[in-house]
Amino acid sequence: MSPVRTVVVDDHPVVRDGLVAMLAGADGLEVVGTAGDGAEALEVIARSEPEVVLMDLRMPGTSGVEAIRALRAGGRSAPRILVLTTYDTDRDIRGALEAGADGFLLKDARREDVIRAVYDLAAGRAVLAPAALAALAGSGGGRPALSTREAQVLRLVAEGCTNRAVASRLGIGEATVKTHLMHVYEKLGVGDRASAVRTAWELGLV
Repeated sequence: MSPVRTVVVDDHPVVRDGLVAMLAGADGLEVVGTAGDGAEALEVIARSEPEVVLMDLRMPGTSGVEAIRALRAGGRSAPRILVLTTYDTDRDIRGALEAGADGFLLKDARREDVIRAVYDLAAGRAVLAPAALAALAGSGGGRPALSTREAQVLRLVAEGCTNRAVASRLGIGEATVKTHLMHVYEKLGVGDRASAVRTAWELGLV
């Protein structure tokens, strides 16, 4: 299996170098580029075609949110974007997710959590720090009418659970989990797990 291609975007050289060393030392990950701001990130991403981008938010010039919006222009879903920042305000979190980020972690996250987040995003699963999940718990309105079971499945998916793990936690079959997810996708107007979780965060469903 090919390694997960990653790009690290951060305006602080020490932080950027530390993330590069962390990812380069993990099995199955490859750092194919780095950038110090959002504008440079767009150039590096276009050139290196990574699967996952670790993106800081507040940087000189083009911010992380602006870069994410540019990457998502035209409905593009790739690459997966993991926001890695020191800022956990509602405004920062919602801004990043609304722009199209697939995950949100704080820079005080443990090494293994960051690496696992990259694996999860590459596999199509979304990632959200507990602090960010709590900040979004009461956001949004106009919520779709999910059934109790659909909401339970969505909540566990938002926590990073696989279909098998969701089935085990809820005492149902994997096929049933997939059926519930398909109903969730239809109600949220999305086509995959990461988009479902991101939309659920924005609507305050998880």
